[in-house]
Amino acid sequence: MRILLTGANGYIGKRLLPILVEQGHQVYCVVRDASRLVVPPSLMDRIEILEIDFLEVDPETHFPEGIDIAYYLIHSMTATRHGFQSLEEKAAQNFIDLSDRAAVKRIIYLTGIVNSEELSEHLKSRLAVERILTSGLSKYTVLRAAIIVGSGSASFEIIRDLVEKLPFMVTPHWLNTKCQPIAIRNVLDLLSTVIHHPETENHIYDIGGPDILTYKEMLLEFAKVRHLRRWIWTLPVMTPKLSSYWLYFVTSTSYNLAVNLVNSMKVDVVARKNNIFDITGIQPITYSEAVELAFRRIEQNTIISSWKDAYNFKGSLDVESLIEVPSFGIFKDQQERKIPSSDRNRVISNIFSIGGHRGWYYASFLWNIRGLLDKMVGGVGLRRGRTSDVDLHPGDALDFWRVIVANRARGRLLLYAEMKLPGEAWLEITVEETDHGENVVRQTATFRPNGIGGRLYWYLMWPFHLFIFRGMLRNMVNYREDQAP
Repeated sequence: MRILLTGANGYIGKRLLPILVEQGHQVYCVVRDASRLVVPPSLMDRIEILEIDFLEVDPETHFPEGIDIAYYLIHSMTATRHGFQSLEEKAAQNFIDLSDRAAVKRIIYLTGIVNSEELSEHLKSRLAVERILTSGLSKYTVLRAAIIVGSGSASFEIIRDLVEKLPFMVTPHWLNTKCQPIAIRNVLDLLSTVIHHPETENHIYDIGGPDILTYKEMLLEFAKVRHLRRWIWTLPVMTPKLSSYWLYFVTSTSYNLAVNLVNSMKVDVVARKNNIFDITGIQPITYSEAVELAFRRIEQNTIISSWKDAYNFKGSLDVESLIEVPSFGIFKDQQERKIPSSDRNRVISNIFSIGGHRGWYYASFLWNIRGLLDKMVGGVGLRRGRTSDVDLHPGDALDFWRVIVANRARGRLLLYAEMKLPGEAWLEITVEETDHGENVVRQTATFRPNGIGGRLYWYLMWPFHLFIFRGMLRNMVNYREDQAP
């Protein structure tokens, strides 16, 4: 099929794209700014990119002819607190005008469940967009979902922040609102499968997992999966504004998103019964199973195989290019240094010789103390060293790290910490070319804390990180083979 995918650089679009490609479809990725589209190099020669801003459509803009399926995965929930309904309606109308002119056969739209009599501003906007998209000449299939449970999704990361940071919670009364969450795997399966079922044309389906839970029950079940004990009390006096500030300060979400989420969470989002799972043959995953699946996918020591399974990859797709360090609920230390292009190979060689006999280039005694402390609490310490002094491969042990990505040609090394920590840690070192004939060495330490203890750990270690990571990068860049290790 010839498929047009809007929102190709969004949370759903990024995950749906490789699935559609692997199914053999010809995919046109539609984005507002092509320079911001993050696509694995292994996919670049298998797709076409169209640059369209649906809020400012040029009269000469048009979709390719012969489009069988057009996915509409555009929304602006995080962009603003007010007035986004008019923006969403404008974008949807421009999309449907282009679709009608190109004679698109069918539109697939993923939206929110809107069964309550009183809807939030966000859900009202979603319903208005739905009405526009179903008013055109194209056939349609609408999938309405509540919370989507998957690693990296805003809802999942907010729940994770709350559960892992707060042993005790005094919460707004909207935690007693009912919701029917659905696993990201089920959403992707439905999006990629309904296009093969013509009986779903011109139908609207609510999609949800088998569990109907309150948000409080979701938090407690999440804690159970993570083997954490949590206590939650709800208060009827917290206003939506106060609730939004509470969510904003406690979690990693933006304030705009917090406001829209709180307003939507006051509305029950329970799916009406239908036969969409029977038609597609997809087995819905329970909430606890979805949480467990999400955490299995982000366990970095097994991420290569689990990411392949999640995306249904086959053949020669480059799994390494899809591995990403978390961006929600994290602390980060980033250092950069420019180097001449002539030093690129030497510096990459230094990067790939890190640890083991070479050491960590700066404050080795502190690294040794950290390794000793790790051993004292049952960790792996620094004694594992490294198998080779010059080569690294994915899966290798490197002192108290595990190698996740080791791509010398691209100048990228990604390590995952296996030391005992109140959280998860990554260390990424890259060498990137600039437009001015120079190279930039970028060293990024990322830490995702587990609870209050994790946050205290980061602040306690911050003074040491301040000079250790800076000195580490400086010496790594300047090191030459004739120097003593």
